[in-house]
Amino acid sequence: MSASSPSSPLLRSRPDRRTSSSIWSLFGLCAVAAISLFFIPAFIIRPFSHQAPGPLLVALALRQRAPLGTLIAGLACFVFAFALWRTVGVWCKALLVVVLLIVTFSTVMARQNYFEWMFHPIAGAQFVAQAQSKLDAKEMILAVSFGGDARAYPISQMAYHHVLNDVVGGVPIAVTY
Repeated sequence: MSASSPSSPLLRSRPDRRTSSSIWSLFGLCAVAAISLFFIPAFIIRPFSHQAPGPLLVALALRQRAPLGTLIAGLACFVFAFALWRTVGVWCKALLVVVLLIVTFSTVMARQNYFEWMFHPIAGAQFVAQAQSKLDAKEMILAVSFGGDARAYPISQMAYHHVLNDVVGGVPIAVTY
């Protein structure tokens, strides 16, 4: 049997370029999907940055679908990487490994409540008298008055932490913004 024969093992082991290119495309699409499902919400929902309603709705919708979406896309990436592994060189294998690491990171992080890490609660709120306050006169506040006791919470701090447990006039309250 000659090397140019159609049934030659050498010719059968060569991957079809269109098939290989299709697998690379599918691998890339699945990788972008898995990575985007984690990184887009994390990028949009950040402390101390403007959060417009439209992008925020998109980020929350993606965040809700991220656990299942990253799992499906991540598993597909591993299947496509396995299919490509024998047909590519060292540099392409290195690229596959790096992308798979990022996809795995995104898949794991999509299951974490990383917003708690970004918007951590205030452990022990400290208050000062109004005369000692260094707030600007234009600073917006949330104010609570109950039973002769009063508190003011700066919006700039509440926007970062979102929730604060406090006691006003002997009554436990949860302040939220």
